[in-house]
Amino acid sequence: MKTNTGEKPYSCEVCKYSSLKKSDLEKHMRIHTGEKPYSCEVCGYSSSNKSSLVAHMRTHTGEKPHSCEVCGYSCSKKSNLGRHMRTHTGEKPNSCELCGYSCSEKYSLMNHMKTHTGEKPYACEVCKYSTLKKSDLEKHMRIHTGEKPYSCEVCGYSCSNNSSLVKHMRTHTGEKPHTCEVCGYACSEASRLVRHMRTHTGEKPNSCIVCGYSCIEKSMLVRHMRTHTGEKPHSCEFCGYSCSNKTYLMIHIRTHTGEKPHSCEVFGYSCSQKSHLLTHLKSHTGEKPHSCEICGYSSSQKSKLVRHMRTHTGY
Repeated sequence: MKTNTGEKPYSCEVCKYSSLKKSDLEKHMRIHTGEKPYSCEVCGYSSSNKSSLVAHMRTHTGEKPHSCEVCGYSCSKKSNLGRHMRTHTGEKPNSCELCGYSCSEKYSLMNHMKTHTGEKPYACEVCKYSTLKKSDLEKHMRIHTGEKPYSCEVCGYSCSNNSSLVKHMRTHTGEKPHTCEVCGYACSEASRLVRHMRTHTGEKPNSCIVCGYSCIEKSMLVRHMRTHTGEKPHSCEFCGYSCSNKTYLMIHIRTHTGEKPHSCEVFGYSCSQKSHLLTHLKSHTGEKPHSCEICGYSSSQKSKLVRHMRTHTGY
């Protein structure tokens, strides 16, 4: 009858908790006293109530008595099944009063609320980094420890986070899940698709503060800035030659190694630079894209046109 009247005669002297049953109050008091009378005989785990111990024992027995009728998923705790069922129903009972955000898990809502308060409770002891989530701090700490727990079973590549391993595996599988809706271009990483889309939109978000030059990729801006600073970070280990672009250094190194990776399939001609091969191929096609505006002379190479123009200018 007390369930109908709402009467709760058993009250906690420490907090405002009250209950219908004396046994429930006794369980509650263990929160304040810290008493944990129920112990696991296998590993020494202890809890304040018997139901928690029963659930814990299933970690040893492997028992999963709670099953999903939709997909067959099973688990050891009824609460886990309740959360799982929301993946089928789409139910999101936890809502933010500030922005209307909703989610299926209470802990997700708690994390979300921190985005409004700006709270970042998890701080790195090595540097000034702080974060909203404990899992993000754990990932960050691997920068300092050098730990790489995720390994590729194919080639032995290892990395600090699972997302990097997922991307790496696509180099073996050839999977390209990110597709351009405009031209059908596909790639393995979302960041590459973002950069590709700029070729359609014309967006150039990276700008030079010195001359106003703008470009699609940040790496292109970094290289451009060297034209102002004169920085040449790439050096030849054979002769001391240095340049601003890594590609230029690779081409230069071939003057020492003699490597000629670009080959003509017709005559077997090979060269160290792709531009040289393209020029050579025009000798087969007869293409002469470089034309004189004065007399109509044309050539396959820009350098030949420059020399020709001197016949008109005299220098």
